[in-house]
Amino acid sequence: MSQEKVVPVHLTDDLDKISDDSKAKVLQQERKTSDPDFEDKIELKYEDCPEKTGFAYPSWKKWTIISVIFVIQCSMNLNASLYGNAVTGLVKQFHISGQAARVGQCVFLVAYAFGCELWAPWSEEFGRWPIMQLSLGLVNLWQIPVALAPNYGTVVVCRLLGGLSSAGGSVTLGMVADMWDADNQQYAVAYIVLSSVGGSVIGPVIGGFIEKNLSWHWCFWVQLIFGGATQVVHFIFVPETRTTILLDREARRRRKAGETNIYGPNEMHSPRISLKEVLTIWYRPFEMFVTEPIVLCLSLLSGFSDALIFTFLEAYTPVYKQWGFGDVATGLAFLPLLIGYFIAYFSFFPGIRSQRIKRAADPDSLQPEARLWWLLFTVPFLPLGLFGFAWTSLGPGYGIPWIAPMIFSTLVGIANYAIYMATIDYMIASYGPYSASATGGNGMSRDFLAGIAAMYSTPFYEVFPGKYTLAWPTTILAIIGIAVAIPVYLFYWKGPAIRARSKFAQTLAADGKASAGAGGRGMSTASQGGQRGMSIRRRSMVPPGTLAQGEKSANHMEMA
Repeated sequence: MSQEKVVPVHLTDDLDKISDDSKAKVLQQERKTSDPDFEDKIELKYEDCPEKTGFAYPSWKKWTIISVIFVIQCSMNLNASLYGNAVTGLVKQFHISGQAARVGQCVFLVAYAFGCELWAPWSEEFGRWPIMQLSLGLVNLWQIPVALAPNYGTVVVCRLLGGLSSAGGSVTLGMVADMWDADNQQYAVAYIVLSSVGGSVIGPVIGGFIEKNLSWHWCFWVQLIFGGATQVVHFIFVPETRTTILLDREARRRRKAGETNIYGPNEMHSPRISLKEVLTIWYRPFEMFVTEPIVLCLSLLSGFSDALIFTFLEAYTPVYKQWGFGDVATGLAFLPLLIGYFIAYFSFFPGIRSQRIKRAADPDSLQPEARLWWLLFTVPFLPLGLFGFAWTSLGPGYGIPWIAPMIFSTLVGIANYAIYMATIDYMIASYGPYSASATGGNGMSRDFLAGIAAMYSTPFYEVFPGKYTLAWPTTILAIIGIAVAIPVYLFYWKGPAIRARSKFAQTLAADGKASAGAGGRGMSTASQGGQRGMSIRRRSMVPPGTLAQGEKSANHMEMA
């Protein structure tokens, strides 16, 4: 460990107008002025004790941790999807329309979209473990007044609070990036993406049994039971993974052992996080969503794909009712979607393995667009599956067997998983330290559009008269699916040119040149500060390449 020399600089109140290096010096100078003992304090950095961080965990421990995270993601998505099976009971209990009863599902998903972003800064500063425990505890708490609600207003308000309380991908995939660097985390990311999309299917599958045999209250008691068990498992089996927190702990241990001048990264800076940094973290996903064509188009594709699942939650009942399906059978009809998710999950393995081999031979051999390659072949399954589902939903009157729409829904499942996985993976590779904000836009789009879908789905499948009432709505969705899939091919062939015009990509390019000019040692200031965009104090505490996941959660990616 060595103490960085503080170069005297002219202090300025306008830090936004100076470079990152100068900013670091200014912050150091201010810290020295406010703390007389600053010169005697030595910051413990990643390279001083890599064995104490999550990157050094053995493989079995890493996969145990993300398996628990897998369950957490399933639990969070179960909270969104199981609500659909309570709608009929809510209508009868509170004498409201079916459309009004779906407001509870809509507000949860929309609040979830923003809740994930609101939790992001705090898992950086205080650690993944306490923030996840707090989030799980609050979500579980809000289930109780919903299940015991004396009126429908209570249901809506508590569902809104439950969505805001859901940390989601801002913490879960941040933990993946705490344990794997950007070039080696694709298998883990694929696993967590499976939990995110799969959790949405679990809800209607078990919801059919609940709707047939129990009252609507049990839709929320089951969520509480699942969530409570998940929280206990997380409490017992998941340790802290956040690098800065682990370094703080090691620094305290060393001070107790006699190294009295060793301090962790959080201990070297006060306050730990400023209001401006929090606002920057919250604002940047919206900025990138609006200004970055890659983020906008791929997020809309991903969001549209996810909204389809919540559209299906409403469409399946009238479609399969034609074959005499009851509540349980209709719920089980969602299993082909889950089969599609698993097929798509395993289909990514050969490509991931091939890319890892090529990067090992030459780290610069692959452009980020290589991560879209498999999506070129799987994204057509989205409109194809929708067209097929549309015209096989005409029913037995046309000699169509019930398994036909299920086969096409499997294709939709393949496409839905592939879209989410590939777009997340591409944004990580394209935006480096800004990818947390890029993928945050992706996650917000998925949850927000899914929430809107909860409101339009049923009327959408009732608006067309005649014998094609069920076929035309899904046909329209298929046509939209073609439109939103086209940018995938555009970005694959023209991605480098598009990224070259991006202000974030230009920053990364300049950063790469600076790093090369310095002999390629470690990360440059921008990359090292990327955990929080402008937070300089985090430099040199994680291994090169680690921060490619994002400034927001030290590596967060949003998943609903």
